[in-house]
Amino acid sequence: MMSENKMHTDEVHIDAVLVRKLVAEQFPRWADLPVRAVRSTATVNAIYGLGDQLYVRLPRVEEWAQDLDKEWRWLPRLAPRVSLRVPEPVGMGHPAGSYPFSWAIYRWIEGQPYSDDLVDDERQAARDLAQFVVELRRIDAVGAPRGGRKPLRELDADTRAAIEASRNVIDSDAATAAWERALQAPAWRGTPVWIHSDLLRPNLLVHGGRLCAVIDFGGVGVGDPAADVIAAWSVFGYTGRRAFRDALTVDDGTWNRARGFALHQAAMIIPYYAETNPEFVTLAKRTVEEVLAD
Repeated sequence: MMSENKMHTDEVHIDAVLVRKLVAEQFPRWADLPVRAVRSTATVNAIYGLGDQLYVRLPRVEEWAQDLDKEWRWLPRLAPRVSLRVPEPVGMGHPAGSYPFSWAIYRWIEGQPYSDDLVDDERQAARDLAQFVVELRRIDAVGAPRGGRKPLRELDADTRAAIEASRNVIDSDAATAAWERALQAPAWRGTPVWIHSDLLRPNLLVHGGRLCAVIDFGGVGVGDPAADVIAAWSVFGYTGRRAFRDALTVDDGTWNRARGFALHQAAMIIPYYAETNPEFVTLAKRTVEEVLAD
């Protein structure tokens, strides 16, 4: 049985005491700043506030431990070329003592995770995110890491199993039918472009009624542009979804692959985090419902 604050069986122990110790040893200029746990649905990194202007991210498991190195390298290059704010890393920590991975300190971004009640105009939010996606795609991809997800057919067995495991939470028969329709989408054979690849509500921040930032770039890289069209279902409802598609000028093949990616990701989340991250499961269930309503 995993402890209350852990979401993965191989997760390392992380708490405020550890964070204070790491900061004091490796960044003594910030040693006196208060440390506080930041409540979120984050599954890859534990997040702690450091004073009022900074926050710390620490990978929970080895599988994702290199993501912060990718952010450290690429975020400063991407940030000037996109209109929404992205995380600004200001310090890279190294493994020490009982903590075995690299970790990082970032500049705090004011805002709250995307939710319908925080956004003044869903259409405007959709257009703002579409602009960000377009800007990201236009950035030179030379030397960029690979990003995105495997082709839909390679995800078939896992997706079907996850849908079946979620039978008590979602309409699994309708979800299976939607998945089978997505599998009919043409395989992607285009030119790789920059993609965030994880445009979920927790990774979009809202401030003053407007979308203001995109966070968590651990999956950033180049690949199938359909990976970022998942926001049509993972973020928006019908109104925003139409505005998002119009602003991106998405062809049918890309749209249908994106629907499949959105359904796959949501279906995988539901059984895995059923006990350890119920808020994240609620968001995934919402995504499935949006896919089925579309």
